[in-house]
Amino acid sequence: MLRRLVKRIKALPHRGKEPYLSFYNVLGFYPDRIDLYKEAMTHRSSSIRSEKGRWVNNERLEFLGDAILDAIVADILYKDFEHKKEGFLTSTRSRIVQRETLNKLAIDLGLDKLIVSSTRNLAHNTNIYGDALEALIGAIYLDQGYRVAKKFVFETLIKQHLNIDKVLKSEVDFKSRLIEWGQKNRVEVNFEVTESTYDAQNNPVFFSRVKVGGAEIGSGKGYSKKESHQMAAKVAIKKLRENNELQEALVETTRNESPASTTENE
Repeated sequence: MLRRLVKRIKALPHRGKEPYLSFYNVLGFYPDRIDLYKEAMTHRSSSIRSEKGRWVNNERLEFLGDAILDAIVADILYKDFEHKKEGFLTSTRSRIVQRETLNKLAIDLGLDKLIVSSTRNLAHNTNIYGDALEALIGAIYLDQGYRVAKKFVFETLIKQHLNIDKVLKSEVDFKSRLIEWGQKNRVEVNFEVTESTYDAQNNPVFFSRVKVGGAEIGSGKGYSKKESHQMAAKVAIKKLRENNELQEALVETTRNESPASTTENE
């Protein structure tokens, strides 16, 4: 196996060896389609036009990698915690794939040294790192398939760079983050429990929604009112993060109104 890898890298053109080696140090294997990995490290501020006229950056790969990472982490948790309920699995996955965790993992892997960006101060744009990591996972999936992508996430990200016990003890407070965003932008944030019922094991289940600036942009369920609020806030934050136009519209509609407040109707 080692001999084949050595022969393979020796067979690469001299000018092309360096990027292959850089990605090998991160991935533990040599890419087949190096263009995908270069694209994964290209921030939109340094987009380049392809021969087909398309602007190339890592946003499309980030979109794919986000979905693949969610699926892989769900797969791992489902098999490793076979006696845990859906609420536990959902909240644990949220803690693993939250932006702060991905940013730290990306830096631990050394992706900050591989990212191509024209942004002047990268330190104040830390989401760039987590975005690049998601894009990298998207590239692995396209280049090597789901099985290799899952191995990378489990063997490299989780086992080598993530303390699961610490993750399980941590709490991702999406609700507080959303409230802080609302207060900062003077946008009203309201949480409301819309339904309560029981599951097959007679455990109480709550459904909540969150309105931001009067618009419902998130809903979620949980085994407590608090957890359902957290899940609704997570959905809302994801929408706001991915849609700048939505953020601007919500801020604009409330700019001349009274100061933002937060209410909970249970």
